[in-house]
Amino acid sequence: MNPAPEQAPLPRVALTTDRAPSHPWLFRKTVERPNERIAPGTVVDVHDKNGLWVARGFYNAHARVTLRVLTTKQDEAIDDAFFARKLAAAVSFRRDALKLDAVTNAYRLVHSEADGLSGLVVDRFGDTIVVEFFAAGMFKQRGAIMDALRTHYPAARFYYFAEEHVGKQESFDCRAPEPPPPVVITEHGLKFRVAPGSKHKTGFFVDQRDNRKTLSEFCAGKRVLDLCCNSGGFGVYAKAMGGADEVVGLDLDEQAIDMAKQNAKLNNAQIRYVQADLFAWLRDVIPNGERFDTVVLDPAKLTRDREDVESALRKYCDMNRLALLAVKPGGTFLTCSCTGLVSEADFLESVRRAAWQAGRTLQVFKITGAAPDHPFLIHVQEGRYLKAVFCKVD
Repeated sequence: MNPAPEQAPLPRVALTTDRAPSHPWLFRKTVERPNERIAPGTVVDVHDKNGLWVARGFYNAHARVTLRVLTTKQDEAIDDAFFARKLAAAVSFRRDALKLDAVTNAYRLVHSEADGLSGLVVDRFGDTIVVEFFAAGMFKQRGAIMDALRTHYPAARFYYFAEEHVGKQESFDCRAPEPPPPVVITEHGLKFRVAPGSKHKTGFFVDQRDNRKTLSEFCAGKRVLDLCCNSGGFGVYAKAMGGADEVVGLDLDEQAIDMAKQNAKLNNAQIRYVQADLFAWLRDVIPNGERFDTVVLDPAKLTRDREDVESALRKYCDMNRLALLAVKPGGTFLTCSCTGLVSEADFLESVRRAAWQAGRTLQVFKITGAAPDHPFLIHVQEGRYLKAVFCKVD
């Protein structure tokens, strides 16, 4: 028998420091530019400036995150078996530890760095698996990734994509296939129509699952306003599970309003939907005395650019101030931020300023984040993006 051929050595990349990486992201200034061109997304061996091996991961000279560390074990190859192990562990955590299948058939299967797969997000929506790429290296490995996922979900349909700005930053061309047809998923006994391939993330905001349920506990017999309602999650929970007397959902996006109406109908929930800009609408109705017992404010991400964080915080302050003016004294207010670049402390400060400007006192009784299928590593705080603040308003 002939011996197995030896694997060709991986390209080598050197760091500018003598410290082993403590974070899976390494930026351009910490990486020596190699003498020879390395294609974006190539697996490389990483050495410190003294020549010691420290890690293995994806290299991309075009990207702001130049190195994405996948392993610090020198004997661990980045091959099909690597992805099979990582994905099996991620699936097992959701199925066996979190026992999510008893609650829903829609949840996040892979949350990037938290599951040891920097640049990859995978969501399950019933029998549809949606794969989102944030790194050229992960896109190159799409065959191995989907093959591994098929072993756990053999009947699944797959859809993959990358947002246009990611493809430009990472220098890869992800030509997504035709989106699969919409599916109906279940969550805490409620039904939602999900359209993978739509412009709203991977199709549905599964990260707010537990916050939707918590919010429903403050809705019985109440008048509820769901601002930036998207596909109607909070409003449907308020009416169908929480027993709200009246629910108004508002969003500027016509496609989102249409999906929200479908979701309300799926759950026999009578909800009034309004397509409008929240600033204009609130400025119209507040002077007329329009008030609600429970108000939810869950806007889309406001920025991806660190230079725009201050502007985003001002916008959070402005929208929270107006939303608070629509809350009855003694009412409940849930305000959220999914902008990862905005810290919890800075978001709370923007809400504090909004309350002061609105002349309202906020009693914060619960602060949460994303559902547990969106874990984060303690040394990678970037994975902790969602802030949800529950308040009593006086």
